[in-house]
Amino acid sequence: MSVETSLADQVITRYEKAAEINRSNPNRSGNLVTLPAGGGAADVMVTADLHGNRRNFQRILELAALDVNLDRHLVLQEVCHGGPTYPQGGGCMSHLMLEDVAQLVCEYPYRVHFMLSNHELAEMVDFPILKGGKMLNLMFRAGLQEMYGNRTADVRDAYLHFLRSLPIGVKAGERLLICHSLPEKCDQRPFNPEVFERPLADEDLACQGDVGRLVWGRDFRQENADAFAEQTGAQYFLTGHEPSTDGFQTPNSRQVILDCCGQNGCYAIVPVDDQISYGKLLAEVQRLHKPAPYPYGM
Repeated sequence: MSVETSLADQVITRYEKAAEINRSNPNRSGNLVTLPAGGGAADVMVTADLHGNRRNFQRILELAALDVNLDRHLVLQEVCHGGPTYPQGGGCMSHLMLEDVAQLVCEYPYRVHFMLSNHELAEMVDFPILKGGKMLNLMFRAGLQEMYGNRTADVRDAYLHFLRSLPIGVKAGERLLICHSLPEKCDQRPFNPEVFERPLADEDLACQGDVGRLVWGRDFRQENADAFAEQTGAQYFLTGHEPSTDGFQTPNSRQVILDCCGQNGCYAIVPVDDQISYGKLLAEVQRLHKPAPYPYGM
C-alpha cells in the first residue's frame, strides 16, 4: 500500500466518522445546534474565519483547553482557502486544517461545532471564488492533488460528505444565535427560519437561497439586524465573515463580528445564559495574542 493510499484512507475514515457525529448530535434539531442554559454546557468559545492560519488555530485550541474545561463547547468556522501553500506546486494547504477540524469533532464529540460558511459552501456547490487574482477553489484542489495523488477524488468526496453534515447555526441559551453572517435585506425580504429545521434542498444552497443568504450576507444595518432578530427569535448575533483589522466589529446593537484570521484575531468565551446582554457579549471578546510591545524608545 502506498503512502498516498494509506493517508487517504485515514482521512476518508475521519471525515465519515465526523459527519456521523455531526448528524447524531443530541443537541441538534435539523440544521441548528441548541445549547440550553443549564443543559450541561457552561460556556461556548466562539471563533471565526481562519483561512488556513495555523498559528491562530493552535492558539484557539490552547485557549479552549477542552481536556480541562469539560463543560466547554467550541465553535469553529471557515478554515478553507488561505494560509501556506505547497512549495513545489503552489497548492493550498488549508485542506489539512479541514482535516484537523474533522479530527477535533471526532475527539470531542458533540462539543466541537464546525459551522457552514461561505467558503466551505463554495466547495460544496463548486462556486468559484476569485481573490487576489487567484482562484481559491482550484488552489485548494491542487493542494489535495499534491497530497493524495490518484486518491484525490476519493478524499474530495469524503470532505464534501462532511461539509454536507455541518450545522448552519448554534444557539446558546435563548438569546444568542451564532452563525456565519446575517442575510441581507431581511427587512425587505424576510428570512425563512424554517431552514434551521428542515432538510436542505439545492435551492437553499444557491447564493439567494436561505443558506446562501445566511453565509454570504453583508448587510450590517440596524434595520436588518432587527428584522433578523424578529424572524429567528434571537436577540443577539455572534458572527464571522467580515474581515476586520481590529479582530472584531460592532456594526449594530445586536451583532458582534469576530475575525480570527490576522494578528489581531479575536474570540469570545460566552456563558450559556438565557439572560445574556449585548454588553456582556461584547465584554467577552478577547484577543488571541497579546499585543506586541513597542520597541524601546518609541
